[in-house]
Amino acid sequence: MSHATPLSSNSANAADHASRLSSVSHPTPTVFVVDDDVSVRESLELLIDSAGWQAETFASAREFLSRPRVLAPSCLVLDVYLPDLNGLDLQRRIAGERTGMPIIFITGYGDVPMTVRAMKAGAFEFLTKPFCANVLLRAIREGLERSQTALGHESEMRTLRADYASLSRREREVMALVVSGLLNKQIGAELGISEITVKAHRGSVMRKMKADSLADLVTMAARLGPEPYAETLTFTARPGSLSERPRFSGSSTDGDRTILRAR
Repeated sequence: MSHATPLSSNSANAADHASRLSSVSHPTPTVFVVDDDVSVRESLELLIDSAGWQAETFASAREFLSRPRVLAPSCLVLDVYLPDLNGLDLQRRIAGERTGMPIIFITGYGDVPMTVRAMKAGAFEFLTKPFCANVLLRAIREGLERSQTALGHESEMRTLRADYASLSRREREVMALVVSGLLNKQIGAELGISEITVKAHRGSVMRKMKADSLADLVTMAARLGPEPYAETLTFTARPGSLSERPRFSGSSTDGDRTILRAR
């Protein structure tokens, strides 16, 4: 339990300083505060609100856990000592659930082992009360910037996976071979289809994936990782053939779907 006021006396211009520091605009970033001391919650709420961010305060870890995840940039200002579930345990609980939400620990009773444990588990910052308001505001700003970056990446990956899911099985097969470096003629030979058909599928892949160039498509494939192709293609490398690139053998065709067997 914490009872000390967390902010030191040199915080008179904290709001103006935070306004200059804040670079995250729409949607309004949310700063969650979990502390069992009502005076701490109230003072931090005023500071966060004055900086132009949205503050949400909670008296316990379990109260915070009942709050659904927000889709705006966010960070968590978290006291270590809480009455039900302590801050370090809460950190562990939300590690895989609320990605993109940096945690800033605050405590009046910190020690080195505790700090090391928190930082190893991914804490963004660890502050000991009383601390300068500007130090907290700077940590919040940087945490929100990191959150915004993570959310942007997450959104891009959702779009990328959706684009890939829109491809037909044949288009996925063609894409896998295109990004491996094969020419249209070679792809046609691998899949048992004409070069003209390969060109048509390749053009469709580029449009659906919104790729402006082959380099773009290769980058997208790298971001997707190998998993999507594992479900699409079964192959073995034939030493000395096409620089040991994947080779395929067709067994039967059903419309645009070809069942492939490894040689």
